[in-house]
Amino acid sequence: MEQKALILVVEDEDKIRTALTDFLEFHGFGVTEAADGMEADRAAAAGRFDLILLDLMLPKISGEQLCRKWRRDGMQTPIIMLTAKGREKERVSGLNLGADDYITKPFSLEELLARINAVLRRTDPGRAVGQTFEFGDLDVDIAALKIKRREKEIEITRREAGIIQHFAANPNRVISREELYKEVWNETMSELGTRTVDMHIAKLRSKIERDAADPQIIKTVRGAGYKHES
Repeated sequence: MEQKALILVVEDEDKIRTALTDFLEFHGFGVTEAADGMEADRAAAAGRFDLILLDLMLPKISGEQLCRKWRRDGMQTPIIMLTAKGREKERVSGLNLGADDYITKPFSLEELLARINAVLRRTDPGRAVGQTFEFGDLDVDIAALKIKRREKEIEITRREAGIIQHFAANPNRVISREELYKEVWNETMSELGTRTVDMHIAKLRSKIERDAADPQIIKTVRGAGYKHES
């Protein structure tokens, strides 16, 4: 049985916090609540969460201060900021501090659910596709680091497995080099990183494409990145 994702909901308005908790639990998530910044900081230190919903306007410690502190301390947990309508400067600041996404109040719960699932897929591809899955006309086994086309078996590196898993978890979406480098290499993109991504894609294509000069599984989107079409 798949383990449910654990979400920390940080919101000082009781009605909103309760509504978020009820909605997320209905959709199969485990939820821990925090009503202010200090409570949230204690909860984050004590528990291991898959995602944090973080309101920017909090008593005691603001969401912005928390995000800055957590990222400075090395926390990698995805964060979705909850912001008031019209506070564009705060949203930009939150993203610059390391938030993974933001959603503006008032928001629909269905939109929030879509944002949560998108962030979880992006940051934990294994949650979306698992360890064995189809990728184009290939059968992929991430744990064994092997892919198979009919009877032909091909070995892949752990890095190549990460690339495949990320594309498989995000079908029909353009993946930038920056995103791929951040999610697979766990580093911020640099000029060297751009060349590294392109080199790994070229090597992977030589293994998985029927014609590496005309790739059909991982396509190039000129000026934007790459895309896997399912």
